[in-house]
Amino acid sequence: LQPGRKFQFQQKNAKKQAGQKKKQGHDQKAAAKAALIYTCSVCRTQMPDPKTFKQHFESKHPKTPLTPELADVQA
Repeated sequence: LQPGRKFQFQQKNAKKQAGQKKKQGHDQKAAAKAALIYTCSVCRTQMPDPKTFKQHFESKHPKTPLTPELADVQA
C-alpha cells in the first residue's frame, strides 16, 4: 500500500470499530431494560427478580400489604 492509502485505511477502520462499539452499548441497554420484568404496583420501580421485588416492597412500602404474587417468595 502507498503511505497515504494506509493512513486512510486505518482511519476508516477506526471509525467502523467505533460505530460497532456504539451499537453494542445500545444493545446492552436494551437487554438490561428487558431483564426488568417485575414492576412495583405502588411506585412503578422495575426489578429483575421476585426476591429483589419482595425486599423492595418490604423496605419501601411496609404499611402496604404484600401482593399475592410475593406472598410465597423467600427473601
